[in-house]
Amino acid sequence: MTAEGPGGASLADRIERLFHIVRRPNGDAHSNEEVARACRETTGESFSATYLWQLRTGRRDNPTKRHLEALAQFFQVPPAYFFEEDGQSARIAEELTLLGALRDAGVREVALRAVTLSPEGLGTISDMIEAIARRERGAGTRRPS
Repeated sequence: MTAEGPGGASLADRIERLFHIVRRPNGDAHSNEEVARACRETTGESFSATYLWQLRTGRRDNPTKRHLEALAQFFQVPPAYFFEEDGQSARIAEELTLLGALRDAGVREVALRAVTLSPEGLGTISDMIEAIARRERGAGTRRPS
C-alpha cells in the first residue's frame, strides 16, 4: 500500500475522515480506544489506541491487511476505501462526504424536499445552488461550522 491514496489523500487522511464522518448514534465521535478495542476483537491481534493514533496522525503508515480490514469493518466501509482500485475509493470518499453533509439539519431538509421534484426542478435547484456558491466564494462568505 502506498502512503498516498485517491486524490492524493494519505492513509492518515482517509482514517481521519472516517472518524470525522462516521459517528455514534448520539453524534459523538468514536474514541481511539473504542475503535482499537473493536479491531483487537475482530483480528485477535495487537491493536492499541496508541497505534491507531499513530495511523491517524501519519506517524505510522503501513498497517497490516488485517488491521485495515478491521478498521473497514468497524466503520462499515469496504476495505477498498483504503486503496486505489478502479476509483472505488474516491466514490466511497464522496459518499462519506455526502453522509457528513446530511448530518446537517438544513442540508437534510433541502435534500428531503428535493426528492419530490421533477428532473427539471432538480436542475433548476442545482443551478441556483451553484450560482449562490459562486457568489459566496467571490464575497469570501463561509458557511458556519
